[in-house]
Amino acid sequence: MRRRIHLIDASVQGAVKSAARQAGINQWVTPHILSHSFATHLLEDGKDIRTVQELLGYEDVSTTMIYTHVMKKPGLGVRSPVDGLK
Repeated sequence: MRRRIHLIDASVQGAVKSAARQAGINQWVTPHILSHSFATHLLEDGKDIRTVQELLGYEDVSTTMIYTHVMKKPGLGVRSPVDGLK
């Protein structure tokens, strides 16, 4: 029989903070901040919002849409085929 080990939230948070300290990151780092950063970078790289939704485990795509508001590139990095015609 295979059992799953459930991690306590404090253990995960401690591991993330320890890793940030070892990496020399002097900013506030939490698992939640990492998930925001991960989602934003995926969207900025042009990944499909449904894929990001699935990776983060969100049931509703509107929750994932929050990340589009903090992106550096508007429009999810999608270009229209007519953008190159000038």
